[in-house]
Amino acid sequence: MTLARPDLDPALRTLLADLPLVPRLTAEALEQIRPFASTPVEPLLAGRAVARREVTISGPDGARIPLSILSPTGTRTTAAPCVYWIHGGGMVMGDRYSQLDIPLEWLELFGAVVVSVDYRLAPEVNGTVLVDDCYHGLLWVAEHAGDLGVDPSRIIVAGASAGGGLAAGVTLMARDRGTPAIAAQVLIGPMLDHRNTTTSSRQYSGEPGVWTREMNEFGWRSVLGDRTGAAVPAYVSPALADDLTGLPTTYIDAGSAEVFRDEDVDYASRIWAAGGQAELHVWAGGCHGFDALYPRVPVSAAARRTRNDWLARVLGTGSAPQTNGQVG
Repeated sequence: MTLARPDLDPALRTLLADLPLVPRLTAEALEQIRPFASTPVEPLLAGRAVARREVTISGPDGARIPLSILSPTGTRTTAAPCVYWIHGGGMVMGDRYSQLDIPLEWLELFGAVVVSVDYRLAPEVNGTVLVDDCYHGLLWVAEHAGDLGVDPSRIIVAGASAGGGLAAGVTLMARDRGTPAIAAQVLIGPMLDHRNTTTSSRQYSGEPGVWTREMNEFGWRSVLGDRTGAAVPAYVSPALADDLTGLPTTYIDAGSAEVFRDEDVDYASRIWAAGGQAELHVWAGGCHGFDALYPRVPVSAAARRTRNDWLARVLGTGSAPQTNGQVG
């Protein structure tokens, strides 16, 4: 039986009607989709006052992990905040330039240095490899803060979708290992729970969508392989973490019309229950990734503006200044 589901925002519904959607992913489909999930960076940087540097670091197992470092041009008198960006793509696709327009907006608004990590993807690797890659990149950023012109006390970990889930896992890992210090985490429609059993997960099943329950199952199976139950690490599926104390201030948002809605609401609620600070927004009619797909739709603009204002408060700059309207 198909469950009733929240209506899509009317503007999003019109735009999604022209987007080719599928109900599920397969290994064959993934091979075809991956080239289109990679994002050319040059159009994203066109017209922006941004200096770009590419570095490659060695991971804990000797693998090479690319990092893109994007800095505002011009003279700075103080160390900048840093946004460590983790891209989305269900943990099976995308690259370090995916959804990069989101942190680039923070570069423009707050003078932040953006570092985006190209973690390895499932199913070619699985288990904790993806989150380990992301954590190792974050350690490198903290260790090289001086060279990057970054204030080590203002490093923000942020990500969208799978990147949001990995950001949550990295933040748990940093808390447990005592390093590096993270000032805040921004989790945008995060993929947090491999169990895939919430009401919102079941609502968005059986029909094509931006990200469906069936696609979610494929992503998690690709990452976890045959791991089940207690063999699933909480760093990979952060909803499993028993202890959410000691986390940095957290921003979580999602759409009301998406698979991840309920697990995201639950994660914020558990941070509050543990005595932590979280700001949660569920945007009426938002599908998964709505503000990245269609940033100029009114609900998307509102979501971005609200997120920017929160980050401005965290960074102590008051409210976010207005941008020139460029969002990617």
